[in-house]
Amino acid sequence: MKHIALYAATLVLLVLAQSHVSMAVTCAPTQLAPCASAISSSSSPSRLCCTKLQQQKPCLCKYIKNPSLRNYVTSPNAKKVARICRVAVPKC
Repeated sequence: MKHIALYAATLVLLVLAQSHVSMAVTCAPTQLAPCASAISSSSSPSRLCCTKLQQQKPCLCKYIKNPSLRNYVTSPNAKKVARICRVAVPKC
């Protein structure tokens, strides 16, 4: 019985590890659309905004290096949204 439980636990871990690998981030600034109102005003970010910001975290340097996107990531309101969502704005 112990062998079956160990086998099942190993199988679950392998499935979880593979699903984590297959969830690569696609850098798409449009994914941050739920944050637009919070960035353009002083309103609080929504839960969806924070989720999307967390998902796009690996892409923030790419956005900062893009002159047409830089202000949307480095503006005071954008930094405030990132701070509320507990996402560090990287120094690239």
